[in-house]
Amino acid sequence: MGKRLDQMNDNLMEFIRNQKMFFVATAGSEGRVNISPKGLDSLRVINENKVIWLNLTGSGNETAPHLFENGRMTLMFCAFEGKPLILRLYGNASVYHQRDTQWRDYTDLFPEYISARQIIELSIDLVQTSCGFGVPFYEYQGDRDLLTKWADSKGADGIRDYQEKKNMLSLDGNPTNIFSDGWPGHKKAE
Repeated sequence: MGKRLDQMNDNLMEFIRNQKMFFVATAGSEGRVNISPKGLDSLRVINENKVIWLNLTGSGNETAPHLFENGRMTLMFCAFEGKPLILRLYGNASVYHQRDTQWRDYTDLFPEYISARQIIELSIDLVQTSCGFGVPFYEYQGDRDLLTKWADSKGADGIRDYQEKKNMLSLDGNPTNIFSDGWPGHKKAE
């Protein structure tokens, strides 16, 4: 059954590398809890206690203001094929934008997406596994290309305009800081 660990082991890191989808959960001290499915080639395991993921422009931007407020984040992975397993990574996360030097440290680890909005770095303080016996089997048939086609059709200026209209505030009206400084501990790129 389930286990609690201080860090990921080699088997868990390999499990993550083989996943086609994961879920991100964040919440502020008040307001809505956000859970988002993520896919494409957007997650990297850095070491036993650190993962990063490339957050692409979408219809909302809930994760960033939650992390700005308190840093708490959980990532969840489910085995939809093979041996059953649910893996949760708990910890504190930071958000990096193109203006931050940390962006440059990580951006080359990902494919180039015109809609790249933020890089999220999760410092893991608890790893939890559970049985996954109730998770159904699903067959992976491929990534959807709709998000990348949509972004490519808008171009860089169109994506920035979209972000200014749709990604500046959370559902609860909190700023995402997508175009402004204000993230503690971030070094502005020179």
